[in-house]
Amino acid sequence: MKSPVRVAVTGSAGQISYSLLFRIAAGDMLGKDQPVILQLLEITPALKALEGVIMELNDCAFPLLQDVVATDDPNVAFKDVEYALLVGARPR
Repeated sequence: MKSPVRVAVTGSAGQISYSLLFRIAAGDMLGKDQPVILQLLEITPALKALEGVIMELNDCAFPLLQDVVATDDPNVAFKDVEYALLVGARPR
C-alpha cells in the first residue's frame, strides 16, 4: 500500500467541507488506492461541531482514512501537507 498523503481542509465543520471530507476519505479525490490523513482546520468556536464530523467519518470506517487531526492552529493543520483545500467563508 502507498504511504498516506496529508490533506488539509479549512472550514472543516462547514457544509461544503462536510461534503468534501467524505469524498476525500472514500478515495474520490486521490484514487481508491491512496491512503489519506485529514488535517482539519476550524475556528475555535466550531471545534465542537468538528468533533461530530470526525465521529461520522470514523463511523463510516473508510479503509483509506489513516488519521484525522482537528485543530484551530494553522501551523498544525498545514504541517507536512501535500494538498490544501481552502474552503469556507466568514463565520455566521
